[in-house]
Amino acid sequence: MDKTQVLSAIKKVREQPKKKFNQTFDLILNLRNLNIKDPNQKVDHFVVLPKKLGRKRKVYGLVDKDLQQQARDTLEGYSEKDSFKSLDDKTVKKLAKTYDVFLAQATIMVDIAKKFGKVLGMKGKMPSPKAGQVIPPNSNLKEVYEKMQNTVRLVTNKDLSVKVPIGKEDMKDEDLIENIMFIYNFMAQHLPQEKHNIKSIMIKTTMGQPVVIGKDEQI
Repeated sequence: MDKTQVLSAIKKVREQPKKKFNQTFDLILNLRNLNIKDPNQKVDHFVVLPKKLGRKRKVYGLVDKDLQQQARDTLEGYSEKDSFKSLDDKTVKKLAKTYDVFLAQATIMVDIAKKFGKVLGMKGKMPSPKAGQVIPPNSNLKEVYEKMQNTVRLVTNKDLSVKVPIGKEDMKDEDLIENIMFIYNFMAQHLPQEKHNIKSIMIKTTMGQPVVIGKDEQI
């Protein structure tokens, strides 16, 4: 797969009827010859894309006093450990609905798990060490915040596909291409049979029809 093939597919997607909102571009990788029950073949990675996703993610911090000032200055919202006990289930559910990403100070993870674990776990928003969301008390929150704006998860679905957002309609073609090529190259390097495990690659917008990249050419 090369950039020319990707650009051609993007142009075909852009030719589809427009909607009244700024749609998300999704990349779909259909895989083959994988046993996802085998831990060595399961795909589950967090990666930081070279270009932002086009939509600002709202980040919430669960911190102790060490990071309270940084959280106040940098994040869209935060709770300090001493305030956890005042949060009821309704409030926690509202936070889970309002914010896209949660950061957790590593030294208070036990307290965070007790208060937020059930709700955030059900929403798929529990802070993950693999994603860089569980942070030490001496972290630079501005750097972590910027990283969260570009971080996506690559995980295999039951149908052996990986679907991941790579940007918005109003982004430049070259920025979309850079994110797509980054994910393709990453996946090709981390699959057991490299690119031979990739059956096909498609892109689509939120409400659009998928377009296969390199449909008439070998990937």
